[in-house]
Amino acid sequence: MARRRLACSGRAGGWPAALRRRLAGDRGEASIQMAIIFPFVILVTVAVVQAAMWVHARSIALTAAREGVAAARVYQAPDGAGAARALETLGRIAGDSLTATSVSTSGSSATDVRVTVTGSAPSLIPGVGGLSVSQSAGAPRERWTTP
Repeated sequence: MARRRLACSGRAGGWPAALRRRLAGDRGEASIQMAIIFPFVILVTVAVVQAAMWVHARSIALTAAREGVAAARVYQAPDGAGAARALETLGRIAGDSLTATSVSTSGSSATDVRVTVTGSAPSLIPGVGGLSVSQSAGAPRERWTTP
């Protein structure tokens, strides 16, 4: 099959004037659209990744708090067993995902144990501090009671 060519109207360039005007009006439009939209796409991508890092840091803090409660609630557990186990768990799994960590057992009593792990998730934006993370876990202590 032979390709059809547009008929020359005798003008310079061989294209009809109306067609030339129509094609000339769209030049650069895609570049302008990308220049406007692309920063928003990058911003949304960074926000999603930052949120995922924060959720992961919360998960690490909650795991450490639960491990601390599990160690502190056993029958005749020594004082500080929960905090020590939480710190050990943080050292094992936190890495760079949860920084500036601290463990607290305030709120514990003779019948209940409570472990709170705080820290910060790293920030993707330079110069901006990390997002704060705090997770707590609690449970009753194992003990002998009279019926």
